[in-house]
Amino acid sequence: MTAQTVENIPSTQVKAVAPIAWKFPIVYSILALVSFVFFGLIGRDGETTFRVATGGDFFAIPDINVSSTAAGLTLGILLVVMAAASIYLGVKRISVGSWFPMLFGVLFVISFLAWAGGGSGGVIPLTTLLAGALALSVPLIFGAMCGLVGERSGIINIAIEGQLLAGAFLAAVVASVVKNPYAGLLAAPIAGALVAVILTFFAVKYWVNQIIIGVVLNVLVVGLTSFLYSTVLTEDPALWNARQKLPNLPIPLLSDIPVLGRVLFDQNILVYIMYVVVIALQIFVFRSKWGLRMRAVGEHPKAADTVGIKVNFTRVRNTLMAGAIAGLGGAFFTVGSGLAFGKEMSAGQGYIALAAMILGKWNPKGALLAALLFGFSKSLGNTLQSIGTPVANELLLMLPYIVTVFAVAGFVGRVRPPAAEGVPYVK
Repeated sequence: MTAQTVENIPSTQVKAVAPIAWKFPIVYSILALVSFVFFGLIGRDGETTFRVATGGDFFAIPDINVSSTAAGLTLGILLVVMAAASIYLGVKRISVGSWFPMLFGVLFVISFLAWAGGGSGGVIPLTTLLAGALALSVPLIFGAMCGLVGERSGIINIAIEGQLLAGAFLAAVVASVVKNPYAGLLAAPIAGALVAVILTFFAVKYWVNQIIIGVVLNVLVVGLTSFLYSTVLTEDPALWNARQKLPNLPIPLLSDIPVLGRVLFDQNILVYIMYVVVIALQIFVFRSKWGLRMRAVGEHPKAADTVGIKVNFTRVRNTLMAGAIAGLGGAFFTVGSGLAFGKEMSAGQGYIALAAMILGKWNPKGALLAALLFGFSKSLGNTLQSIGTPVANELLLMLPYIVTVFAVAGFVGRVRPPAAEGVPYVK
């Protein structure tokens, strides 16, 4: 077709061709070569044992012994084939679902674990690894759900870190005084909601920059809890800061399923509440009148106001509910884990929860998967530290934060926040 012919075609009939996305094929190719060369060709002599079974399972699954070098070569070849397929699909502009990167990631992790456990005859406890990943993800999931509800309503909540810490503090104190961990569980969402009260007061009534408010609230909660810890809790820890742990409540039959039983169905009530919160939000955010109104005030508050939705009331109510959700996440640091309260024990988990929310594109299901990814990366580092690997401990400790940086940097693709988030609404 000549240039003259192209010029004669009406502009409405000319379709723009999307550019080829090379980001993921390049990453797949690099990781595939790392697996094939470093985990396979160079590799480490010896065997790695993957331990799956635990006591009390319906049936015993024998340990899986693999050669570190053979596993690296085999999985490396599979990953190279998948990388080549991603290049072909990219050139043809054929999109693949989320199953492709998930499968690629699982195969790469298995290849890495086989290499890490080789040489010293390491044993990789898969069930323990997954159970640890879920436990480390619980506060992140609650925090991500908190941020999602707030930002879908138009309120930027940087104060998730402070809400988690406040929930952990009040849960520990109330549980210690009452001598009942369930009392602390009931108190935790109150603490998170109280922080949200201050946030909405300044954000909605006085139109203060919401990011600044969130940062200030984080500093305020850290300072207040540290002061009370040093002056009250340490003076009489038996009264104010004794350990109280929520007991595990195994679900009959389901808890005896190999691997998944112990990981998912042998947990305390806080983890089961987390399941309910995620499922409920996934349904209500997109399939209920409440969710429709929430998304309306976050995307186009003026249009929502014209149809009778009370924009600021909706934002305040939803942000308070979001704060209560974050408070529940903070309870996991203390009564959920059986620990006494410690200074700044949230340790930046609120900011990682925000990254999980962004990575999940303000969707409960996506935020859940992102939080599990961060939790797994931290659990993986802990497991590799315990078995002894040639990877530096400092690098293993950095692993979840490296994942967070890539997520926030938009590596997973372009994301669009709610259009009116952070913008005060004046009727």
